[in-house]
Amino acid sequence: MDDESGASAPTAADYLVDGLRAHGVDTVFGIPGVQTYELFDSLARAGDAIRVVGARHEQAAGYMAFGYAQATGRTGVFTVVPGPGVLNAGAALLTAYGASTPVVCLTSEVPRAFLGRGLGHLHEMPDQLATLNTITKWSTLASHPSEVPEALATAFHQARSGRPRPVSVAVPWDVLGLRAPAAPVAPLPVTSPLVDPTAIAEVAALLSAATNPMIMVGGGARHAGAEVTALAEHLQAPVVSLRSGRGIVSDEHPLGFTCAAGFERWADTDLVIGIGSRMELSWFRWPDRPAGLRTVLIDTDPRQIARLQTDSAPVTALVADAAEASAALTEALRADGPPRPDRTEEFTAVKARMAAQIRDVGPELEFLDAIRAVLPADGLFVEEVCQAGFASEFGYPVYTPRTYLTCGHQGTLGFGYPTALGAQAAYPDRPVVSIAGDGGFMFAIQEIATAVQYGLNVVAVVFDNGSYGNVQLDQQRLFNGRTLGTTLVNPDFARLAEDFGAVGLTAHTPGELGRALDKALAAHRPAVIHVPTKLGGSASPWKYLMPASRAA
Repeated sequence: MDDESGASAPTAADYLVDGLRAHGVDTVFGIPGVQTYELFDSLARAGDAIRVVGARHEQAAGYMAFGYAQATGRTGVFTVVPGPGVLNAGAALLTAYGASTPVVCLTSEVPRAFLGRGLGHLHEMPDQLATLNTITKWSTLASHPSEVPEALATAFHQARSGRPRPVSVAVPWDVLGLRAPAAPVAPLPVTSPLVDPTAIAEVAALLSAATNPMIMVGGGARHAGAEVTALAEHLQAPVVSLRSGRGIVSDEHPLGFTCAAGFERWADTDLVIGIGSRMELSWFRWPDRPAGLRTVLIDTDPRQIARLQTDSAPVTALVADAAEASAALTEALRADGPPRPDRTEEFTAVKARMAAQIRDVGPELEFLDAIRAVLPADGLFVEEVCQAGFASEFGYPVYTPRTYLTCGHQGTLGFGYPTALGAQAAYPDRPVVSIAGDGGFMFAIQEIATAVQYGLNVVAVVFDNGSYGNVQLDQQRLFNGRTLGTTLVNPDFARLAEDFGAVGLTAHTPGELGRALDKALAAHRPAVIHVPTKLGGSASPWKYLMPASRAA
């Protein structure tokens, strides 16, 4: 289509693709549809500059972009048609929102002449923009090609500035192919709040006065591992992580604590400092707040500080980047005096005691051990909403940030396998292992075809107990053994993988799983390892994730 103002100008779709290239995007995940034909044609004409990975479901496309962003720290991009496509991808957008992950959704809309009229045009929603605004940080509708460069630049800026989160840009069906002149807009700079020297001095004084400080880290500190480690070593403070915080300080470091080991230190803690963390452990999972506990929070999002502030639990705030604030605090503390006496022996004993205690979780820990023994330190592990996934939050050792990928607090069943495919697309030469239960894996089992088509050599380990296991165990416990809707009928996952063209293997024991994983990784092909298991028969991992008391 030509616009009378610029018959030879680029199309709106061309401006989108030019903007993606300007922002360093190398991969787009998605499924074409009639409203986005022009965008896909523009991507095709761009050649090898941007790789397009086509999914078999819009939700999977969104999760692949999420996995790409989780693994790299860069912005993930996906494209789906409006209406049903956007809603299908909504779970992935919500996951990215909850896990503070920068993702850009490129979509379309009904033609401008039909917007807001409710006539029932193809894929029309009552108000798509309003719906997207509830699950994204920022969304917009670009109604003319001249608006596209600024809209896209603003979207990337919003996705990455402050607290990273998903955003969306919609261009109506009749606009994507429209030609008109537009001024280019360069990528907008992303800056951090300036570190306040007065606030640093106040927090340093609190830390100096604390006898047993604890550091809690979350996804907002994944780029700050060296700075957090230096601060922890000066204070001799355990660094406790949950989900996205795993690996910021290696589990091999004396001060690197899982949530299970961290709880052992909680009763003695007199100051807790959260760095890029929602502090879920302290306000939700761990009971019996220590008397007189002081809380410090470092976060780029001032609203997070307001959320945690209560009359009974005041928070001292540092609105700043995690790395910059941690470095400034360490410098201030060093100026005030030498590091504290080394507590390596004490903390190593705590960690060793908990490492032995959590073995009562049973087979899940043994299977996780088998994976960890084979997967190299830089290999990526993607958890899932299943018993093994829950156990991995404290029972799977993590050594570097962004090697343990998680859906965060959303707990979105089925996110794991497509997320792993996105991570593999980002790092084709690094091994990626996805674990799942049989129920969750079936949410995206069709994406084995995507893995085979695009050479995404993820190894999926499927723990098959013939049920939505966690829910069934809860039903049995809460309702006198009655269950409903939780028993499943499954295929032979290994044979199904072979039908898709992937490697299909079966393992019944942790030892067999280790050997199967070795074989799968050596094949350099997508693979599924089917692990038939029994439901129950071991201690619940929840006693370590949500301890009812210190003695639990």
